[in-house]
Amino acid sequence: MKKVFAFVAMMGLLTFGVNQTINAQEEAPAIEEVAQEDSAAVDTIAAAEDVEADDVIAEEEDDAKGLHKTIKVKFIEGSAGFMALVAIAMIFGLALCIERIIFLSLSEINSKKLLEDIQAALENGDVEGAKAICRDTRGPVASICYQGMLRIDEGLDVVERSVVSYGSVQASNLEKNLSWITLFIAMSPSLGFLGTVIGMVQAFDDIQKAGDISPNVVAGGMKVALITTIFGIIVALILQVFYNYILSKVEALNTDMEDSSVSLLDIIMKYNLKFKK
Repeated sequence: MKKVFAFVAMMGLLTFGVNQTINAQEEAPAIEEVAQEDSAAVDTIAAAEDVEADDVIAEEEDDAKGLHKTIKVKFIEGSAGFMALVAIAMIFGLALCIERIIFLSLSEINSKKLLEDIQAALENGDVEGAKAICRDTRGPVASICYQGMLRIDEGLDVVERSVVSYGSVQASNLEKNLSWITLFIAMSPSLGFLGTVIGMVQAFDDIQKAGDISPNVVAGGMKVALITTIFGIIVALILQVFYNYILSKVEALNTDMEDSSVSLLDIIMKYNLKFKK
C-alpha cells in the first residue's frame, strides 16, 4: 500500500514539473516579444529626443543668425553716416575702458604683505633691502613707499610730504583717460539725437514733396530717427557700466594708497626710534 502511495506521489510530482516546464516554454517567447517591444520603444524615444535636440540647436542657430541679420539691417536703415559715428564712439570708448581695466588690475597688489616685508627689513636696519623690495614691486603703492624710503634719512616730515606729493601724482595716473571715456558716453546719445532731428527733417521734406501726410510718407524719416536714437542710447549705457566699474577700482586703489601711506609713516617712525637715538 505504501508503494502505491509513493508511486502516485511521484507521478504527481512528475506531472507538475512537466506542466511548469511547458508553461515556462510558452511564456518565454512572450517575454522576448515584450522585451523587443520595450527596446523598440526606448529606441523610438531616444530617436525622438535626438530629433528634438537637433531642432532646438537649429532653432538657436537660426535665432542667432536672425538677431545678427536684424542688427545689420537696422544699422543700414538708420542712416549709415550717423550709425558709423555711433559705432566709432563705441569702439574708441570700449578700447579706453579695456586699457584702464587692464592697467588698474595690474596696479592692484597685496599691500599688506609689501608693508610687512618693508617692516621686516627695517627692523634689521636694512634700508637698501627695503628699497629693493619697493623697487621690485609693481603698482602705485610700491612707488609711493619707494619715494618715502628714498628720504628716510631726511626726517619724518620730509618723508610725509614726499609721500603725499607722489600720491597725488599716482592718483592722477589712475584717472588717466577717464575724461575721454565720459566724452564718448556723452557723444553716443548726442549723435543718436542728432540723427533723430535729421530723420524728422527728412520726414517733413518727404511730406512737402508728396503734399500729403500719409503714414507711408512719414515712416522712412521716423524710422531713421528712432533707430539712431536707440543705438546711441545702447552704446552710452554699455560705456557707462564700464566707466562705473573703472571708478570703483580707482577709488579702491586710492583708499589702499592712503592706508599704506599712513602705515609706512608708522613703520619709518619706529625705525627712527630704534636706530636714530
